[in-house]
Amino acid sequence: MNLILFGPPAAGKGTQAKRLVDARKMVQLSTGDMLRAAIASGSALGKRVSGIMERGDLVSDAIVIELIEARLPEADAAGGAIFDGFPRNVAQAEALDEMLATRGAKIDLVVRLKVDDPALMQRIAGRFAESGRPDDNPESFKVRLDAYNTQTAPLLPYYQSQGKLVEVDGMGSVDAVAAAIDKALDA
Repeated sequence: MNLILFGPPAAGKGTQAKRLVDARKMVQLSTGDMLRAAIASGSALGKRVSGIMERGDLVSDAIVIELIEARLPEADAAGGAIFDGFPRNVAQAEALDEMLATRGAKIDLVVRLKVDDPALMQRIAGRFAESGRPDDNPESFKVRLDAYNTQTAPLLPYYQSQGKLVEVDGMGSVDAVAAAIDKALDA
């Protein structure tokens, strides 16, 4: 099964993806995690994307598609993947559909975590204080949230028209959100 966890930054996608990895043995493909790992490694890619991410800007489609494509064999071996933070726009969604189709696979379900903006701001302030991630500072977060609302939210009709979109209230506890996701996956 291939699943997309969809929602704004700090909606809980990473938390829920990690739970699904443990519970269902799926592979998490988080472009954010991959990019932060590249930065930490000091690689050429990490150096290229560091400033982009610190400003809260989105990394180019070509780079994130390349990152995802490199990890698809791992997802194939596990029987599916959880896409977290990807795709971010219709062009990326179409590229993902093509990459999966060449492997005889598809996106099975898209779970949208619905969280309101004031709650996201509170979550991000706590996460920034706890982890100090440069892309979680309040100014960068505002840029990321705006990018989500203008560039990524238009993906909702793309997946809704395919009958793959399920909405989950992301304002509940981690366990309540997990239960709602499990219900959608098992339906």
